[in-house]
Amino acid sequence: MGVFTLNQLTKILNIRCPVIQGGMGNISNAQLTAAVSNAGGLGTIGCGTLGADEVERIIQKTLQLTNRPFALNIPLTVSGNVKALIRLAVDYKVPVISLSAGNPAPFIPYLHEQGIKVISVVGTVKHAVKAAEAGTDIIVAEGFEAAGINSPLETTTMTLIPQVADAVDVPVAAAGGIGDGRGMLAAFALGAQGVQMGTRFIATAEAPFSEVYKQRVLSAVDTSTIIVGRSVGRTRRVLDGPYAKRLRESEKSGIEPEAFHQATSEKFHCIGALDGDEEHGFMNSGQIAGLVRTIPTVQELIDQMMSEYDAQLKSLPPIFRG
Repeated sequence: MGVFTLNQLTKILNIRCPVIQGGMGNISNAQLTAAVSNAGGLGTIGCGTLGADEVERIIQKTLQLTNRPFALNIPLTVSGNVKALIRLAVDYKVPVISLSAGNPAPFIPYLHEQGIKVISVVGTVKHAVKAAEAGTDIIVAEGFEAAGINSPLETTTMTLIPQVADAVDVPVAAAGGIGDGRGMLAAFALGAQGVQMGTRFIATAEAPFSEVYKQRVLSAVDTSTIIVGRSVGRTRRVLDGPYAKRLRESEKSGIEPEAFHQATSEKFHCIGALDGDEEHGFMNSGQIAGLVRTIPTVQELIDQMMSEYDAQLKSLPPIFRG
């Protein structure tokens, strides 16, 4: 592990490396989740709008592939099955639940009673403070660089992380714009104790996504993602493909919020990400895609990140290393 030592975040989650997989909504799967956990991070099953039966099948398969801790991400205002999903976590003894897109406070006491650790995903200092006051175990502070649905306030990771770290006493993980050991070290310098990544895990050997999707991430540059949904208050970062361009044009034409919501449903996310069809669907991606150039195994990726973290830290002048 080099210069990195276990910290409060890794101890709470019972993981070896301070890397959390972001929830990937309806394209989530057992293979990638288990691979991240087996590599020492925290794999995550993203529930999205999936039904409880489908999530249960993914949990069962994940349990066949790993005996390491993993998480269940529940987007509170998106999923229509919150109570059923929490019951699944309890029944299958899932050790960690990640709550996003809503107020986690009503659920935290019950989850703690069941011995489940709680991660709260936030996009503002205000929401981080409220989650900490409610007793969450870990805060994931997500900057606007991140893929998919994110805060319409557009606060960046660089500015959000130190403010959240100053405002709360619980461990903070940084999300948005992180894909290698340099980004991890930068997040630690800002006050985080870990990182959450989604886009970087798309281009891995175990990720059962469309090869078109993976190659689009590999060929991306710094300007390859765009934001859609500003006009309807539902911002989402996606790769700049044909369907995404039409979404932007529809906003210029004054599309109604409900119509836009339907056009950006998980149905069209799956068409893009799983079928590789950018004419009829979209591909979520964070800005870090411009840094991705290889398709390693998850184990290779996390090992490389930790090595890069060590090397980058050692390369700093001694005054910065204490």
